[in-house]
Amino acid sequence: MARAHLRHTVVEINLEAIRANIAHFCDWVGDQVNVMAVVKADAYGHGAVEVARAALKGGAAWLGVAQAEEGVELREAHLDCPILVLGPSNPEQARLAVAHHLDLMVTSGPGWASVLEAAQGGKRPRVHLKVDTGMGRVGVRPDTVVSEWLPRLTSGKVQWQGLMSHLAASDEPDPESTQRQLAVFLDVLEAVRAKGVAFPPALHLANSAAALRYPGTHFNLVRVGIGMYGALDLEGASELEPAMTISSAVSLVKRVPAGTPIGYGGSFVTNADATIATVPIGYADGYRRAFSNRAEALVSGVRCPVVGRVSMDQITILVPDGIPVEEGDRVVLLGRMGDQHITIHDWADWADTISYEILTGISTRMTRRYSGAQLE
Repeated sequence: MARAHLRHTVVEINLEAIRANIAHFCDWVGDQVNVMAVVKADAYGHGAVEVARAALKGGAAWLGVAQAEEGVELREAHLDCPILVLGPSNPEQARLAVAHHLDLMVTSGPGWASVLEAAQGGKRPRVHLKVDTGMGRVGVRPDTVVSEWLPRLTSGKVQWQGLMSHLAASDEPDPESTQRQLAVFLDVLEAVRAKGVAFPPALHLANSAAALRYPGTHFNLVRVGIGMYGALDLEGASELEPAMTISSAVSLVKRVPAGTPIGYGGSFVTNADATIATVPIGYADGYRRAFSNRAEALVSGVRCPVVGRVSMDQITILVPDGIPVEEGDRVVLLGRMGDQHITIHDWADWADTISYEILTGISTRMTRRYSGAQLE
C-alpha cells in the first residue's frame, strides 16, 4: 500500500457528478453547440486525467488546458479528442503542443512567432485567435483582426481552428459588461464575413456562467470549467452537483477546563469546560490559515466551530456538549454529512476569496479517491 493511503485525510472525487454536470451543460446548450471541459490546474485540483475521462463520457467534445505540458499528460493517457492550450506558448511549449497535436491559442505577435517556429518541417499548427473584447488581459485588438491577422491565419502556414474571446463578468448580476463584449465579438465576426473569409470551425466566447445565462454567447462551442466541478455560485446552477468531498478522522479528543487557550498564540480561549477534537488537516493541505476561528466542520452530522489557529498539519474543533465524538470518528471538512452541507462557497467566504482559488490550492499531499463514472 502506498504510504499516502495511510493518512486519514482524504479528498474524495465523485466522477459521476462530473459526468452529470457536463451532461447538464450539453443538454442546456443543445445539439448544435459543443462543450469544452476545462481541466487546467489538474482539473481544479480534482485530477486531470480522471476528470477528463468522466467529462468525455458526459458528452464533452473538447478539453481545455493552460499549458502544453497539461495537454501532453492527457495525450499520454490516450485521450485523442481536440485539446486547446488556453495559455500563452513560448517556442518550446509551441513545439511540444504541435508534436502532440494540441491546439494553440494566439494572442500576440510574439505568440505567432512561436507558432511559426513550431511549424518547421511542414507541420501546420492548429491555432485559435483570441480577441480582447473588453477584459483587458490578453488577446489581439478587435480592429486588427481583419488587417493584420486574417492574412496570417489564411496564409496556409497554420490550420485556423478557432476564433475566441473571454468574458470578464458573466457571473455578475449586471449584464452590461457581457453584452458589451458580445457586441464587440459580433462586430469582429461581421468584419471577417465582410471580407469573404470562411469562419474557422470553432467560435467560442462563453464560460460556465455565460453558458447558463447568455444563450447569445454560445456560438458553436462553450468552455465549461468551474461549473463542471459543481462549484458555480450562481442562480440557476443548483442542479450542478459538487464533485469534491474532503474528510478526515479525529486523532485526539480531550476535555479542557474553562479558560484554556487553544492553538498557536492562544487566539481562542474556552469560556466553559469544553470538548476539543484534533483533526489532521492544515494549511499544508490547502485548509487555509484564514479559516482560523471562522470555519466549521461536521462532527456526528453537526456543524462545529474550528477554534484556534489552523496549523500546518492540524486543526482543533470545539464539539458542543451532548454531541458524541471519539478518536477515529469521521469528520467532514467539505461536503455532506446527514442533512448538513459545508460547501466550497463556505470555504471561500471564510478565506475572503473565490472557489477557484480554494479548489486549485487543495494540496496533493491528501490522497485522492475516485468513485462514480470509472473509465479505463
